[in-house]
Amino acid sequence: MNKKVFVPVAHGTEEMEAVIIIDMLRRASLNVKVAGETEIITCSRGIKIIPDVLIHKMEPHEDFDAIVIPGGLEGTENLNNNDRFIEILHHNAKNGKIIAAICAAPTILIRHQLLRADNHITSHPSVSNFFKEVNYSEDCVVVNGNFVTSRGAGTAFEFSLKLIELLCNKETANKIANQIVL
Repeated sequence: MNKKVFVPVAHGTEEMEAVIIIDMLRRASLNVKVAGETEIITCSRGIKIIPDVLIHKMEPHEDFDAIVIPGGLEGTENLNNNDRFIEILHHNAKNGKIIAAICAAPTILIRHQLLRADNHITSHPSVSNFFKEVNYSEDCVVVNGNFVTSRGAGTAFEFSLKLIELLCNKETANKIANQIVL
């Protein structure tokens, strides 16, 4: 499968979300590019991730079939302030690509005005106050057009399977769910 997915990570990223997303999407034979702000990312619980590439070395107008943003408050804030990441995010959102965010990461979509007032969205309950201008949901996974959002680490498998369904098909998502005994 030639579909390209960009998963950005930064210091403070929620490691469960990042690793589950990366693993599940790679099980679906998607081409997942993990990009970090530094050569070694220290996640929210001290686990270290070595990204495939550095964000600042990526092309600002690189096309992806999806951008999937793991949460973690500190990681989200660091990505929110990364100009190259935001440029890549805007480019892909403008071109109708899937933009997915879990936990605190949906706040990036609000801060950078990627959502309209009629959009439906979810997030970790601790950041729900950011979403007063949109239709907020407590569903585990919410799909609204090309935007997909989810609640947190506990919903990372369901979130990843929905992305596999959207990027591949329902059969592939079901096959992977069965393989991991979910």
